[in-house]
Amino acid sequence: MKAAVIVFPGSNCDRDLKTAFEAAGIDVTMVWHKDTALPSGIDLVGIPGGFSFGDYLRCGAIAANSPICREIVSHAERGGFVLGICNGFQVLTETGLLPGALLRNAGLKFVCRSAGLSVVESQSAFTRGYDAGQVISIPIAHHDGNYFADEATLDTLEGEGRVAFRYTDNPNGASRDIAGLLSENRRVLGMMPHPERACDPAHGNSDGARLFAHLAGALTDA
Repeated sequence: MKAAVIVFPGSNCDRDLKTAFEAAGIDVTMVWHKDTALPSGIDLVGIPGGFSFGDYLRCGAIAANSPICREIVSHAERGGFVLGICNGFQVLTETGLLPGALLRNAGLKFVCRSAGLSVVESQSAFTRGYDAGQVISIPIAHHDGNYFADEATLDTLEGEGRVAFRYTDNPNGASRDIAGLLSENRRVLGMMPHPERACDPAHGNSDGARLFAHLAGALTDA
């Protein structure tokens, strides 16, 4: 099992994501945003949180036009797995791999705390370690986490079972309390909360560890 963790100027959760992958038994290569190809044999791409390019223009918009993102889109179109967390979720919407957009938090303030998440869809490589309806606690840290899509798109996402997680107490105004989304083929997940920050008892919470452990199992089975 091999993963690539993408590094942009302003990424600050890349090492955390690498550690979470490795704890689950996944080999990791760090990939700079100016690279034009992913390493051979990559099963999974991780796009970490942070503030790529200082969040100028729109969060994730400049990063989405980096050379490596063309390869990430191709990887996803071939059926490869992609996990985008926080800023990574923003990048995924800017590349078009996931619909909608992440807007400024409704309260216009940076929010940093643990958030309750209800597991909506447990039938995916990313969420199969949880039960549908289970509530987990995962840290959040964002200023632009207010997920928005038009009503027709939201209805489609609901109807296709692509809402992975919802907030139990919406911290940012996200439409229909959406905290995480799956792609149509269910191999791309974007989520605002940080499961890599809840992977060890030393963190005070290990609810995120199951996401990485069961994702590793899915890569083995794929």
